Amino acid sequence: MAFIMLVAVLPRRRKIGEFQKIVGSFIDTVDDVAKEVEKEKMKAIGSRNLLKSIAKQREAQQQQLQALITEKKMQLERLRVQYEALQKDEAEQNEFIEQFILQK
Repeated sequence: MAFIMLVAVLPRRRKIGEFQKIVGSFIDTVDDVAKEVEKEKMKAIGSRNLLKSIAKQREAQQQQLQALITEKKMQLERLRVQYEALQKDEAEQNEFIEQFILQK
């Protein structure tokens, strides 16, 4: 009778051993997937940080360009006023020359 019980218990132990093997393999697979997910997560965080950095650089560059545009507009206005003053001086000098020539 003990032999029969032993024979009946062996297949059950074998199944338990196979089950433990399957579970161990599953746990290893899940661990591998978790590591891969963590690796991809870090890559995504790095990419996001890079994009934020690029966006900040572009914003700073845009501000610099806007300041340069403002500076150039001011320079253009100053030169326009100077040009108009020179045109007025030229017209006055031409008029003076004409009057001087006419007096002779």
